[in-house]
Amino acid sequence: MEIKDRSKLLTEQRNPRTITIDSKSTLEVIDIINAEDARVFSAVHKERQSIAKAVDLIVDAISKEGGRLIYVGAGTSGRLGILDASECPPTFSTDPNMVIGIIAGGERAVFQSIEGAEDFPENGAKDIQQKEVTHRDVVVGITTGGTTPYVMGALFEAKKRNAKTVFLCCNLETTPTFEVDVIIRPIVGPEVITGSTRMKAGTATKLILNMLSTATMIKSGKVYENLMVDLKAINVKLTDRAERIIMAVTGISREDAKKLLTAAYGNAKVAIVMQKLGLEYAEAKKRLDANGGFVRKVLQ
Repeated sequence: MEIKDRSKLLTEQRNPRTITIDSKSTLEVIDIINAEDARVFSAVHKERQSIAKAVDLIVDAISKEGGRLIYVGAGTSGRLGILDASECPPTFSTDPNMVIGIIAGGERAVFQSIEGAEDFPENGAKDIQQKEVTHRDVVVGITTGGTTPYVMGALFEAKKRNAKTVFLCCNLETTPTFEVDVIIRPIVGPEVITGSTRMKAGTATKLILNMLSTATMIKSGKVYENLMVDLKAINVKLTDRAERIIMAVTGISREDAKKLLTAAYGNAKVAIVMQKLGLEYAEAKKRLDANGGFVRKVLQ
């Protein structure tokens, strides 16, 4: 897919509601930006069925040995994918290789703009090859304008390798020339500053990536009630949270929660099952494993 005149893209249009923003007071500028941001939520809501379909693909993928969720993007899109991926291991105790982010230009592009890194589809294909993508993986291509050559090259290569593919963009005018499994298309409209898709389009992207990863983890047994029971207690903050989670579910004191967490080798899920069912560590872990890690299934 090639669009030579990008001025026709909705994300490149001038926003009639912000044309005089440079003449406004500071507070008025803030109010204008806030009003535009409010439009993002309904745009994302309209895509909920496509988002749910993508989540089901991802859950199915990671339930199989070696299955991964792979985000691919350039610039802000790439950074948001990397951000979402990096939060999964401490929050949900996932293997660092289960959810990964790839950005055009490599690691240096996370911290500074590398002009031209997104212009070559063959680079996207090469990065997919280097990650040894297979039919077990789901690749989410993030391109708010829907035209980024790097992302399109990555998605095409992923499709060739029989991976499931998700296309995330914020334009009606752009669609891959090849088949993808799911298209998520939140139409947030023209940006506050023309073409600055780090703003509304970036916000929509962040919301959707939150949904993809969080809903996937919920459907994979990483959450009990609304608690992150699979977190890794690897620092003071997360240890405190793990103890409070155990207290909330079991009703025991902080001191007892601390002892129980130690007995469960830092695993809040196991600790909860131990306390609720009066089990030793080995049996509690065995029952969790037999139920796919779902605390609710074990307790029922």
